[in-house]
Amino acid sequence: MNTSAILFPGQGAQALGMGGWLCENHSSAADLFAQAGEILGYDLRSICENGPIEKLNSTEFCQPALFVVGIAAATVLESEQPDRIHAIGGAAGLSLGEYTAVCFAGGLEFADAVRLVQKRGQAMQAASDAAESGMASVLGLDLETLQGLCAQCREGDEVLQTANLLCPGNIAVSGHKSAIEKLIPVATEAGAMKVIPLSVAGAFHTPIMQSAVETLKSALDDITITDTRIPVYSNVDAAAHTSADEIRDLLSRQVVGPVLWEASIRRMMDDGFDRFEEIGTGRVLRGTLKRINRKANTDGFGDG
Repeated sequence: MNTSAILFPGQGAQALGMGGWLCENHSSAADLFAQAGEILGYDLRSICENGPIEKLNSTEFCQPALFVVGIAAATVLESEQPDRIHAIGGAAGLSLGEYTAVCFAGGLEFADAVRLVQKRGQAMQAASDAAESGMASVLGLDLETLQGLCAQCREGDEVLQTANLLCPGNIAVSGHKSAIEKLIPVATEAGAMKVIPLSVAGAFHTPIMQSAVETLKSALDDITITDTRIPVYSNVDAAAHTSADEIRDLLSRQVVGPVLWEASIRRMMDDGFDRFEEIGTGRVLRGTLKRINRKANTDGFGDG
């Protein structure tokens, strides 16, 4: 088997200017942005390059932006260094990045995927608007301790739970803002090095997103998903999947379930993957890889 794996970032990796180098230097990337813009009904390239940042950070715009940058970067890399792409035998993506991974792996056509992530972003933005909620990254605490603190800080019907299990000592919590505010001093007192609010619209990967599930299920039912040519490791169960039916089900469940990123990477390593390519924008995923295994062989491609 090919022992390289491709990884795609999720929301939070966005930055003004992303995709600019790709589009300026490669017509294939510019063409993908133009195609996406026609589907979305707005100039996605302009938002990525010029913002304003408040608009780029909005879930509705951020998710299609990250998806298109990821596919554009993979397309350019294949044309420039085909051996790197052809060596890839598995894929994974963090939250929204899992959609990019499925598209790269052949499970979704580009145009269908753009429509799908647009609807996902809109549905998650609507769910976020209905509740004062958010996410925060907690550095320096183990999972069991943090889960206990979340339970301690929840009151009444408040939601507060671990949501993104990224790597040792880096776990994102998600829930009502009132509960997150209570958690910050409690986590610091318990030994957390930092608690950092994240630039996301709401409490992703919690029951607060439940209203987005039906919208997403309907959108998934309306498009064609095919079996993938390489396995995609799911955020939901950290297992490899190629079946279209399994992938469709997992993508609908993903928005309310925790992201098992560390478990996914460890499973990929156990399955023989020894090189990881982070494709798109930023270096967040390479950072998590080094925390999971400091000897991990990593590289990246995307913003020049």
